[in-house]
Amino acid sequence: MNLQEALKQVRQQHFASVYLVQGTEGYLSELFKTELLSQLIKTEDDQFNYSAFDMEEVPLSIAIEEAETIPFFGDYRLVFIENPYFLTAERKTNGPDHDIDSLLKYLEHPSPTTILVFSANVEKLDERKKITKAVKKQAEIIDVNPMGEREVRQYVEQTIQSEGYEIRPEAFDLLLQLTDLNLSKVMGELQKLFLFASDSKLISKNAVKELVPKSLEHNVFDLTNDVLSGNGEKAIQLYEDLLLQGEETIKLNAILLNQIRLFLQTKILAKLGYQQANIAETLKIHPYRVKLALQQVRHFDLDRLEAIYDELVENDFRMKTGKMEKELLFELFILKLSGQTTR
Repeated sequence: MNLQEALKQVRQQHFASVYLVQGTEGYLSELFKTELLSQLIKTEDDQFNYSAFDMEEVPLSIAIEEAETIPFFGDYRLVFIENPYFLTAERKTNGPDHDIDSLLKYLEHPSPTTILVFSANVEKLDERKKITKAVKKQAEIIDVNPMGEREVRQYVEQTIQSEGYEIRPEAFDLLLQLTDLNLSKVMGELQKLFLFASDSKLISKNAVKELVPKSLEHNVFDLTNDVLSGNGEKAIQLYEDLLLQGEETIKLNAILLNQIRLFLQTKILAKLGYQQANIAETLKIHPYRVKLALQQVRHFDLDRLEAIYDELVENDFRMKTGKMEKELLFELFILKLSGQTTR
């Protein structure tokens, strides 16, 4: 079942005895949890009917005992089982002992007055396990895996409109880029943007620039573009700013190396006829990162990217062995590439 349909049923007071909320998009998972709480836990007395258990810390038997308990002055007891790693291939050596048999027995006849929710923040479960099969057979499964670019755009656009705001197209693109098309990050940053634009109701690109912080990876992405474009002065300034922020040159060189590796892999696969989705699947990265890489690599030939990659590998060795002062080595690298580009 998709999330929207599940939310609709919950608002209509149509509850399943067991839910399995599976996926890594934290915002969507939290949205479902919040809706259940708002529908079921409305008074102080209702608080006695809500429990959440982290399976990395609490034995499963305690959660099952709670699920089997009659609600206190209410119609339902709401029990969340968080981090149910026993449904995955993951193994914990220092976690609590879990009585899986007690859960199997409970699932045969779930309590009609309990809503049991498994919150599995993972991409996939171990379908071979008996307990996983039993949970999936009994539960209403809700998919909260990350949305694709189109779905994220639509969701965010609808949210902005429903709140009575507008956003400039260039501001919208920048917001998605700075948040890595991660819905949880986007929704978090939107609250600041709404507050900032509360008078005009218009979100500008400058507002996004000022309020949405750049991650280290985004700064290195800009550094990569400056280096490849021959903008040595701007690249040096950004590098010095990152040093003032406490970043290490070796770390910056390593991230830049990974960025160039991604450009190389993307360009090679694109030349072989791979499309964006195929490249993302092959490299096991988000399609949006591939989209940005494809936009960049069309401006540079393969030989140049290979040469830059080889030099970064060599610089990594020089820095770690102390053969040359790392800050000077990195700045010379930037200036050299800038000179190559402008000639």
